[in-house]
Amino acid sequence: MKGERNGDKNIAKMQNIKIMKERIIQLITAAVLSLGGLVLLFCGVYIEPLGQIHETLLVAFGETATFAGALFGIDYVYKNKK
Repeated sequence: MKGERNGDKNIAKMQNIKIMKERIIQLITAAVLSLGGLVLLFCGVYIEPLGQIHETLLVAFGETATFAGALFGIDYVYKNKK
């Protein structure tokens, strides 16, 4: 009996660790996407394009990355409120 209970506790701990790792990865991804998007938005607006990348592409990708990061962040907050 005690062996089964300890086994169940270990399985529950392993599942909790897996969930926390997934949430940490999600949070890091959200932060990187948001910061990367903001950097690209800044580059597209304030820096003259010296290469072949047009500023509209930088702004469009920056907006997309920022939006994706915001969605990841909102989902992270929602999952942690449970």
